[in-house]
Amino acid sequence: MKKIEIIWRELLSQAIEKGNFNFVQKDLANKFDFSTSTIFQALKTPRKMGAVRVQGRFFSIEDAEKILYHWASVRDLEGEIVFSGHVDLPVFEIEGAMPAEVVFGGYSAARLILEPQTPPADYDKVFVYTKNPEAVKKRFNLDRGRANLFILKADDFLTGYGGKTTLAQTFVDIWNMNDWYAKEFTETLKAKIDGLLP
Repeated sequence: MKKIEIIWRELLSQAIEKGNFNFVQKDLANKFDFSTSTIFQALKTPRKMGAVRVQGRFFSIEDAEKILYHWASVRDLEGEIVFSGHVDLPVFEIEGAMPAEVVFGGYSAARLILEPQTPPADYDKVFVYTKNPEAVKKRFNLDRGRANLFILKADDFLTGYGGKTTLAQTFVDIWNMNDWYAKEFTETLKAKIDGLLP
């Protein structure tokens, strides 16, 4: 994941999940050990769109939805996939067999985020982020067939958000999936996001 996307994820996580809309550029740079120019670059397009308002070293999110949709439109999810294969098991068994260190993404993350509400549709693909793809692959007998297990490269900061991708990243990732049921998931996740934003 690009550094500017890591910043967008943090901003959206803070705004949507914690209600924090005000930031100091230097604090963000220190938290991720990025240069302040990287923070400036991450804010460039959101600023042009009126999604953030910058005042000196401080800035505030004015429209989180604009950042969310911008990220969704530029996300290269396919470029993050390091392995895809077929496992002849139901999705819940695939999820249950995962090593503890993986971060669930995609539909699995959406299911966890939406609990106790049931997912808007059945799904037949499991997406996980990890820094150790081999640890995941050795848990399964991989067969020929349509891919239903996708392993994506985890960035250095992903595990700091817990065992599933953030609400915003889950929305953005599923936005970039072409399954027939993806739209139902993004609509349900967006409704949850709308309910959390002021």
